[in-house]
Amino acid sequence: MSGQSGPPRVVLVDDHGLFRSGVRAELGTRVEVLGEADDVAPAIELIERLLPDVVLLDVHLPGGGGHAVITEVKKEHPDVKFLALSASDAPEDVIAVIRAGARGYVTKTISTADLADAIKRVADGDAVFSHRLAGFVLDAFAAAPSASDVKPSFDPELDQLTTREREVLRLIAQGYTYKEIARELFISGKTVESHVSSVLRKLQLSSRHQLTRWATERRLA
Repeated sequence: MSGQSGPPRVVLVDDHGLFRSGVRAELGTRVEVLGEADDVAPAIELIERLLPDVVLLDVHLPGGGGHAVITEVKKEHPDVKFLALSASDAPEDVIAVIRAGARGYVTKTISTADLADAIKRVADGDAVFSHRLAGFVLDAFAAAPSASDVKPSFDPELDQLTTREREVLRLIAQGYTYKEIARELFISGKTVESHVSSVLRKLQLSSRHQLTRWATERRLA
């Protein structure tokens, strides 16, 4: 569905009609808006009928969290990609939609040009997160105690991470920024973001406390 020559095909899910109209008007011809929904149930029905490239999704809806939309759609249509667009930058909201399978999370303060770019990147398979999320992840790992290195493990949770994902985690736990990690491992910042989102999904963590405790228990720094 992605990678086609035309603009990304998008469904907007937000309970504020004025906000949806504004996004549609601002994005103009940079995306093709297939439809809009204002709550969990109609969003699921619309997305499964239209199968867009990207769903632009608020994390708070009257009928529940945006993560419920992602979870339900992905059961039958795992290829549909979701980009959370929210006024909230609360860690629990970020983690909930990443766990459900969102490919990105940006806040509503984002510029039109950056939002259009984020939608295109998600449609092309990238993971896109606002800088606020990067700060949250770094803060969460800052409390981890230092140890010499990532130990060989018989921990089933840690074992599901790739070697590169463990390297990224270890550097985050030591306080490295995404840019520094990219330089250290000779990979792009975009790839670092992708590894971090993959780790959060695999570990199925739902709060800052759990994330910090997980890193601390395994002495990842």
